[in-house]
Amino acid sequence: MRALTAAAIGLAAALALIFTVTAIGAPEGRTSPEPLLTTVPAHP
Repeated sequence: MRALTAAAIGLAAALALIFTVTAIGAPEGRTSPEPLLTTVPAHP
């Protein structure tokens, strides 16, 4: 019975965290206009 109670409390805490993050929303941000380099440039 304790395991069931602990599982219910853990599930409630996880759902509360998910709902809190959803309510706050994603942080505002912007991406860089320059693409990331995937290779090392050739040395002169």
